[in-house]
Amino acid sequence: MTKEQLKRLRERFTPGTRVELVRMDDIQAPPPGIRGTVRGVDDIGSIMVSWDNGSGLSVVYGEDECREVKDDD
Repeated sequence: MTKEQLKRLRERFTPGTRVELVRMDDIQAPPPGIRGTVRGVDDIGSIMVSWDNGSGLSVVYGEDECREVKDDD
């Protein structure tokens, strides 16, 4: 990941942004469709999320997928 890609990711997924999980390749992954709140983006581009079910697994850039949502979506 380039510095520019990381910058754009951090601008898009600011702390407090609500997201919905599309897919995650992890045996302990929360179910697709679950929502959560972004805590930040780490130095390798993983989106750190507090999922509504209590999970704290990060969305790995290039492997997993989430999308930004509004609470009324």
